[in-house]
Amino acid sequence: MDIAPEREDIADMPARRQWFGDRRVLKRIVLAVLALVILPYALIFFYVLPFIHPVSTLMLRDLVLLRGYDRRWVSLDEIAPVVVQSVMMSEDGQYCFHGGVDWAEMRMLVEDTLKGQATRGGSTIPMQTAKNLFLWNSRSFVRKAMELPLAVSTDFVLSKRRLMEIYLNIAEWGPGIYGIEAAAQHHFKVPASKLTRRQASLLAVSLPNPIDRNAGKPGRGLRRLAGVIERRAQGSGDYIKCIYE
Repeated sequence: MDIAPEREDIADMPARRQWFGDRRVLKRIVLAVLALVILPYALIFFYVLPFIHPVSTLMLRDLVLLRGYDRRWVSLDEIAPVVVQSVMMSEDGQYCFHGGVDWAEMRMLVEDTLKGQATRGGSTIPMQTAKNLFLWNSRSFVRKAMELPLAVSTDFVLSKRRLMEIYLNIAEWGPGIYGIEAAAQHHFKVPASKLTRRQASLLAVSLPNPIDRNAGKPGRGLRRLAGVIERRAQGSGDYIKCIYE
């Protein structure tokens, strides 16, 4: 009686077990990656609720590193309208008119990049909100590719008022300073509801680089930029109707 095939099967068993084990590990990795990809989109619906106060990935980083941070959530009604005007005129003048991404601006950005020219970030407020909530801070094409669908989804699910409220409450305004209320108190010793047009414009122009741009101690260049935004904000009535009407 020939039992060689059975012996051969027994000899193959460790290799088969390892193969099935590797497949299980790979399956778990794929499921974990899918969960991480899907989670932000699920959280967007969760953030519709007005009593939910989201935190940014930078705030989570500070917690993990035991640095702590200052963030005091305030509703949009507790924020001076001049802040909204200034931030929109500085960061995203077409905020009320696009669906999360300013495609015309994005097209020009891509064209300038292909030509090797220096470019601005090109990020809208929904894009910055999506990045702050779900992604990391370094500039890369991978992050930008993930940011675009998240921005469109965020803008579609959340109202413009709610999106602006979240953005102003998670934006960074200095080391460990997050949100407009903490920024107003830190830089000007007043609540966000009492910020003047000049103070609001200084905070707005410091957003692209809040570590180096100190709104409370502005240099000549920052004051000049703030003056430009202050003038734009004064004539921004038609641009902010989605927030106050």
